[in-house]
Amino acid sequence: MSTPRHLRVAQSIKREMSDIILRGLRDPRMGGLISVTDVECSPDCRRARIFISVFGEETQQTGTLEALTDHAGEIRGELGRRLQLRFAPDISFKLDNSLERGAQVSELINKISRGEL
Repeated sequence: MSTPRHLRVAQSIKREMSDIILRGLRDPRMGGLISVTDVECSPDCRRARIFISVFGEETQQTGTLEALTDHAGEIRGELGRRLQLRFAPDISFKLDNSLERGAQVSELINKISRGEL
C-alpha cells in the first residue's frame, strides 16, 4: 500500500530540515538542543507546518523560533532544491514542548521511585 504524497513529502521535509538546522543554518539566536518533531503538509503540498522542540531555557526557545522564522525564505529555497519539488511549500514554524514535558514527567517518576517526593 502506498502512502499519500503529502505524507511522503512531510517525512522528506522533516529529514532535510533536521540536516539544515544541524549543518547549514548559523544564527547566534539559536540555542539549546533543537529537534524537528513533526511536519504537517497540506494535501496539495503547498504549505508545511514544521514543529520544533528546543530543549533549553525559554529565551533559547523564543530566539530559535525567531531565527527560523526570519530565515524561512532561505530554508524554503533550500528545501525546494533538496527535494526537487516543482513548488517549494510555504513553511511556518511552531514550537513543540512535548519533549521537554516528557523529560519533566520522567524526572518526576524517577524522584517518586527513589522516594524523594
